[in-house]
Amino acid sequence: MKALSIRAPWWWYILHAGKDIENRDWPTRVRGRVLIHASKSWIQKDIALDDWDAGEMAAEAGAANVPPPNFPEMRECGGCIVGSVEIVDCVALSCSPWFVGNYGFVLRDPVTFATPIPYKGALGFFGVPDGLVRSQL
Repeated sequence: MKALSIRAPWWWYILHAGKDIENRDWPTRVRGRVLIHASKSWIQKDIALDDWDAGEMAAEAGAANVPPPNFPEMRECGGCIVGSVEIVDCVALSCSPWFVGNYGFVLRDPVTFATPIPYKGALGFFGVPDGLVRSQL
């Protein structure tokens, strides 16, 4: 399967708060179910600022009642595959409050894994052996 590494708190908002767009500077033709890898990158100040922005986007998207992320748990998930999501399109414009930047991968049907799976991430889409995640899908 293909996976995409996403920094905190954005991956959390995809899995738990209805974030329906993953913003990138590059387009993709990838469609279908992909794994979400939680990036190991953890710069507290940047994550706090991104969480503020994400909270405002969530409120605008109607997900204001979603409990906020648990930062210690989120940090522990860094370097792990934490779930999956279906990519259904790649757009240059969107009405979604989550859309900013050049391109947005349109997401649906997020699935959170009960147990994060440690795995080294990479830039762009990267391959993960099917057997590693078979029990979670």
